[in-house]
Amino acid sequence: MCKPSLIDAHIHLDLYDWYERDKILQELELYAVEALITVSSNLQSSRTNIDLSRRDARVKPAAGFHPEQELPSEGEVEELLSFIELHQQEIVAIGEVGLPYYKMKEDPDVEVERYIDLLERFMIESKRMNKPIILHAVYEHAPIVCALLEKHSIGKAHFHWFKGDDETVDRMIENGYSISITPDVLYEIEIQKLVRKYPVEGIMVETDGPWRFEGEFQGRMTHPGMMHRTIEKIAEIKGIPEADVYKQLFKNTNDLYGI
Repeated sequence: MCKPSLIDAHIHLDLYDWYERDKILQELELYAVEALITVSSNLQSSRTNIDLSRRDARVKPAAGFHPEQELPSEGEVEELLSFIELHQQEIVAIGEVGLPYYKMKEDPDVEVERYIDLLERFMIESKRMNKPIILHAVYEHAPIVCALLEKHSIGKAHFHWFKGDDETVDRMIENGYSISITPDVLYEIEIQKLVRKYPVEGIMVETDGPWRFEGEFQGRMTHPGMMHRTIEKIAEIKGIPEADVYKQLFKNTNDLYGI
């Protein structure tokens, strides 16, 4: 029996070893994965993802700067923004961008204001180009990012692998923001609670590969095929037939990213 179609809403395809990347691309059809939203960490990462998309149309690149690293220089920011503008017809989104929650846990002296300034610049580009923005914004950083999205009247916002308080989740639901769920929904109570609360119309699935998972995925390369187990768990949690969940989540991702 054929598997229903999936889209991986968030994967770092450029960070895999070349042989792992080739294996994934060769097996997408086998696992009924129609597309990969491939997020970027910096300028070179953005270039690589666009190159991958030119070789395989199922690769849908996003360009951005991951916040869990040292800030780029002003020159590097300008170069990245120029790159995004030049390639805006090839990218499907701005991302991955956001705030450095885990970096600040390690170093409380990190100046979050400078990361906020950079994030706003990406939001302005996202709004100007009418492209979704893919966000790394968890726990106490999430309300800050929600406020910025509201300030710039951005509706096409995708919070990947979200974790945060109920009040912020309510705010995200009210604003119509999207979230994506990783395979850790099979064993993380916090993520299961989020799935229970969030409307199915706002949910997508992702791997965040090559990040690795625990439970039944322990020791395995993260592969988009794992998302079938994610869908099964989402359907179980929400008490919705699997076929309906597949159809709705595929529609959600396709609609947001215009693919």
